[in-house]
Amino acid sequence: MKVAAIQMVSGTTVAGNLEQAGALIREAAAAGAELAVLPEYFCLMGRKDGDKLAVRERFGGGAIQDFLARAARECALWLVGGTLPLEASDEAHVRNTSLAFSPAGERVARYDKIHLFRFENGRERYDESRVIEAGAGTASFVLRDRAGRDWRIGMSVCYDLRFPELYRALAAHVLLVPSAFTYGTGQAHWELLLRARAVENLAYVVAPAQGGEHENGRRTWGHSMVVDPWGEVLGQREQGPGVVIAELDAARQASLRAQLPALEHRVL
Repeated sequence: MKVAAIQMVSGTTVAGNLEQAGALIREAAAAGAELAVLPEYFCLMGRKDGDKLAVRERFGGGAIQDFLARAARECALWLVGGTLPLEASDEAHVRNTSLAFSPAGERVARYDKIHLFRFENGRERYDESRVIEAGAGTASFVLRDRAGRDWRIGMSVCYDLRFPELYRALAAHVLLVPSAFTYGTGQAHWELLLRARAVENLAYVVAPAQGGEHENGRRTWGHSMVVDPWGEVLGQREQGPGVVIAELDAARQASLRAQLPALEHRVL
């Protein structure tokens, strides 16, 4: 099965970002991808944290959700919308939500980011909890590919990557990590953590990212990539908008899991 990790350099307007995302989704479909995954904050990288509040949607309807459903249907692929802001339990927060759609344009899964990024090094300071309300549960879905094979797809977002217990609980064939890593933390740990999650779960990892200089002045690491269950990087893009295409081999994964049945040994 071919998959696509879509890298973006999202700006400060939803309309412009959806236009860019649409073009990249069509590129992925033309390359034969059956699953395409957009990065975290694909629809908006605002000038300030509170900009998310102005474009939040009610779950089940809205311009961003309609765009995702339509793109999946028109391109006849499975599509995961990295993250978009959905209503939370109060007016001062949003949920940072990843939504999955089938080729029929039907929503099949929702994941609200659990682990919220907080970082300060004297030069940069981030605290997602100021505007984002944390999710509380894991999410996965079953994707039947064009050959009739079923893949369990586990959902996560960005900072979740530092919490390995989440991925073991998902018990998935493919782990999704749509992200917007900062340049500094990405340079230090992005590839290392992605390969670790792949190896310890003997799973494919599809990690689309924001990558470049944004209108709001932020710089993101990029290096969107797909990693195989043995930790091999199958493809990546360093910076700028684009699509990383990779082929997932179910037989190879099954062989590796048979040789090294690590998933049978779980601490409960």
